[in-house]
Amino acid sequence: MKMTYHDENGYLIPDLIVPDSPAVGTWGMRRLAYLRQHRKPIYSGMLMTGTLNTHLVEIDHAAEEMTELLMAQMAECEGITEQLKAEDQMAWVQAMNSIRNRAEEIVLAELIYESGC
Repeated sequence: MKMTYHDENGYLIPDLIVPDSPAVGTWGMRRLAYLRQHRKPIYSGMLMTGTLNTHLVEIDHAAEEMTELLMAQMAECEGITEQLKAEDQMAWVQAMNSIRNRAEEIVLAELIYESGC
């Protein structure tokens, strides 16, 4: 591996370039915390091979999509509509918060805590 250096006040400093990578969202950060705490060998292996950030971004996107899909399906099954929102906002907010919480619990169980690496 060939490294280049530049002189800075008499010291040779390596020219390191951090590759651009997409930002990791909330779900990716939750997955990162889980791997650090409960799957240390997997975390270390992914960190050393440079695949950790890609994995976190993929998990983040998949979790966002899964959450949106689950929320839409649950709202449809429970009859939560825009009409209810117009007629009784508090009931609609309560129902949607319940749906979001349940969808997030499913995503946590299926993707964040048990996803294959």
